[in-house]
Amino acid sequence: MTRYIIIGAGAVGASLAAQFELTGISYALVGRGAQIDHVKKHGLSYQRPSGTRQINLNAFDLADPPELTPRDILLLTVKSQDASDALAFWSWRPLSEAAGATAASLPVVTFQNGLATEAFALRTFAQVYGASILTPARFTETGKVVAGGDPQVGVVTVGLFPQGRDETSERIAVDLNRAGYVAETSADIRRWKSAKLLHNVRNVLELFDGPADLRGLIGEALVNEARQALEAAGYHLASASERTIDISGWRVAKNSGIEAGQQSTWQSFTRGTSSEVDFLNGEIVLLGRLHNIPTPYNEAVQTLAGRLAHQGDFSNPVPLDAIRSLVDRSRQGVNAGLIETA
Repeated sequence: MTRYIIIGAGAVGASLAAQFELTGISYALVGRGAQIDHVKKHGLSYQRPSGTRQINLNAFDLADPPELTPRDILLLTVKSQDASDALAFWSWRPLSEAAGATAASLPVVTFQNGLATEAFALRTFAQVYGASILTPARFTETGKVVAGGDPQVGVVTVGLFPQGRDETSERIAVDLNRAGYVAETSADIRRWKSAKLLHNVRNVLELFDGPADLRGLIGEALVNEARQALEAAGYHLASASERTIDISGWRVAKNSGIEAGQQSTWQSFTRGTSSEVDFLNGEIVLLGRLHNIPTPYNEAVQTLAGRLAHQGDFSNPVPLDAIRSLVDRSRQGVNAGLIETA
C-alpha cells in the first residue's frame, strides 16, 4: 500500500495531510518548529468553506521522522527556498525492508513554485515528478490552515520530470482526486510549471502599497518580462484550454477566510520567515541574464523584497513608487554606460 510522506506542514502540506486523513489515504506529515509541535499536541484547525474542524493528524517532527519503506512516495511541500536543504536531508535516509537502499530510490513530487526544485531533486532522486498546484490556502497562524477552494481544495497537474507520464504519476493523480483535489497528469510538466510562474511573478506586489492603476502597470511589466525570458529560454507555456479536466466549476469560495492580496509570498513575510522571491522574480532575472533579455521590473522587485527580508520586519508595505524609481535608476545607469562605450 502506498504511503505519502508529506515534507512541510505549511498551507499546502497541512491541507494535503488533512484531506488524506479525511479520505483514508495513508500518509505521514513531517514538519518542524511551532507548527508541527502544535499539530502533534492539539491537531490542526482546518478551515474550509463548509466550516472549521479540528483534525488529529499523523504528524512527525523533522528531528524524529518516520522510518521510510520502499512503498513510500515523498511529497515535497516546503517553499522553494527551503527545497534544497530538505532534499539533502531526505535523499540518503535508509529504507527499512530494503538493505542498502535509500530514499533517493523513492519517487519525489515537487510542489514548489518556480522552476528550480526539479533540477535540485534530480541530483539525488532518480524519479522526480513535478506538480503545479492552484490552491487558495493560507497559513499565518500556528496550528491553523485555511483552504478556500470550492468545491475541491485545489487543482493539481503532475508529471514525470523532465517529461513523460507513467503509472506512478497516474496513481498520484488518482489519489489526489480521491482526496478532494481536481488532478490530472501531463507529459510535459515544465510547460505547466512555467505557466504558473507567469502568474507567480506578481505575488511580490502584495508587499507593496499604492494606486491600483500603478499596480496594474507594474504587474503587466513583470508578466511581459517573464514571458519574454521564459520563451527565450525555450519554455512553451501551457494554456488553460489544454486541460484534460473540467475546472469551470472550481472557485475561491466567498467568505472562506481567503482574502485577495494574501498569497504565499505575503504569508511568508507576515510570518517573518524566509522569502521565495529569489525563486520567482529571481528566476526571471536569471533567465534574462542568461539569454540577454532585460528584466528591470523583476530585478527591482527582487531587490526591494530582498532588502525587506534582510530587515526582518514587514510591519508596513513598501510604496509602489519605489519599484518605478529603482527601474528608472537602472535604466539611467544603462544609458550612461552606453554613452561611455560610444
